[in-house]
Amino acid sequence: MSPRIEADYLIETPVDPRRAAEAMAGEQSSGTFVKVPGETPELRERCAARIEALELLGTVDAPALPGGAPGEAYARARVTLSWPLDNTGPDLVNLMATVSGNLFELRQFTGLRILDIRLPDAFATAYPGPKHGISGTRDLSGVANGPLIGTIIKPSVGFEADQTAELVATLAAAGIDFIKDDELQADGRVCPFEDRARAVMRVINDHAERTGKKVMYAFNLTGEVDQMRRRHDLIRDLGGTCVMVSLNSVGLSGFLGLSRHSDLPIHAHRNGWGYLSRAPMLGWDYAAWSRFWRLAGADHMHVNGLRNKFSEPDDSVMVSAKSLLQPMFADKPCIPMPVFSSGQSAVQPPETFRRLGNADCIYAAGGGIMAHPDGPPSGVQSLRDAWDAAIAGIPADTYAKDHPALAAALGQSRK
Repeated sequence: MSPRIEADYLIETPVDPRRAAEAMAGEQSSGTFVKVPGETPELRERCAARIEALELLGTVDAPALPGGAPGEAYARARVTLSWPLDNTGPDLVNLMATVSGNLFELRQFTGLRILDIRLPDAFATAYPGPKHGISGTRDLSGVANGPLIGTIIKPSVGFEADQTAELVATLAAAGIDFIKDDELQADGRVCPFEDRARAVMRVINDHAERTGKKVMYAFNLTGEVDQMRRRHDLIRDLGGTCVMVSLNSVGLSGFLGLSRHSDLPIHAHRNGWGYLSRAPMLGWDYAAWSRFWRLAGADHMHVNGLRNKFSEPDDSVMVSAKSLLQPMFADKPCIPMPVFSSGQSAVQPPETFRRLGNADCIYAAGGGIMAHPDGPPSGVQSLRDAWDAAIAGIPADTYAKDHPALAAALGQSRK
């Protein structure tokens, strides 16, 4: 008997929830809107999706989304569907179509969200998973313990290659562990990819020769597959230790085309995540969506940050981060390094560490470093101090009494 793929959903519907779930199962496997001669009982037994669980959660008076069938009340439920692996084989790209597909458009639903997925072991055999992950990132960055203190090149666009390299030199001298291109900076006329790569790596290699520390820089090589592979090879040949890609821009096939080729850690940026997740009764939970990219080879994955500049609440951020640390398979955990960013400073580390339960993360702050009143070196130090205090269980205000960079950062945050 074929192993089965499972997916959990949150649904809202004006019709009987079981009938709605049956429509989901039919639409995403052997059925359609009318009976067809070829859908025999034997075919359904072999290929049809099944309803494995249905839990009623209550009703609401108004629909969450427009365009659905009208009703007097709208039931919400948690539904688990399953499919035989034989329908698709261990194929991530077509798995995406199977678990999502046309479901979001069915009139039976005024809300539908994918909560999680569980996959047979055949997927672990078929896909690379992270080649570096947490331990490989630590080895390449030389950061054995604690978070990688990181930042983002700002302004996001507008700097020429030499200006970018000058900022990298400043940050490297400040003791930074990790720097990334902004996702908007790729291969524009003002700052061509190759010019930026060569200028930045000259600075990083010179700094490494002087100090023994090689800063990890995630170059944004997002583009067509052949472009990304060529850009990856250039970074590798220049001595770089990380590349970055915008997941929603390149898609699963594009990402796999890079990850199967890559020798370097892949920093997976989730820009665009809001259009997949911001409506609470539509789209994806992070745990389900991120499993595709983890299995496809993401070594670092963004999860936003506490008290961030975006709309995501803190509880959602931490659920996302902790979901990355849950193994996908017994023999292939596929655990990437979480990346906290977006409005981070020396204020959030105590709560971030307490809620995550460890310091296996990249902690990226832009303004939290560059806007420190005593300059970028103190900005970097203030973040290290904040994390050191958190890991040691010492209140930040207490630790700040003997750590002036942290004291200045905390004082600035209270203004």
